[in-house]
Amino acid sequence: MTPFPPLTRQTDSTDGTGLTARDAMHAPGPQVDDHMAVDVALSVLIGARVPHLLLRDEDGRCAGLVTRAQLAAHRGGSWYSDRTRLRDIPLDRGPFTSSMAALGEAEAAMRDRTLDVSPVIDEHGYALGVLALMP
Repeated sequence: MTPFPPLTRQTDSTDGTGLTARDAMHAPGPQVDDHMAVDVALSVLIGARVPHLLLRDEDGRCAGLVTRAQLAAHRGGSWYSDRTRLRDIPLDRGPFTSSMAALGEAEAAMRDRTLDVSPVIDEHGYALGVLALMP
């Protein structure tokens, strides 16, 4: 798990056309490797008191986002074992929100996919933060 400092928010995009996903994102919170066991990930999530964890692949790029409800649901299944890894459970694996995406378009895409929160990634696929829809 790698802690990241909070990101600062800008008030307008550099080209003057409006806000981007990067302008509205929140700090990414805890990031864990996708080969972590579900039990361990659930413990990390509860211990960090956060609503979700960002997953990283073997190269450190964003591999998904998992919530407490998703982990608890998979942990309670009859097929579950203590060897179940995060990469083995079904969850949203993208496409993720580009940091340069127009904020309105990013929010519309999240609504279309019924996502409350989406990882914001850079041009290389590394997580910079998360974009959350307001109810």
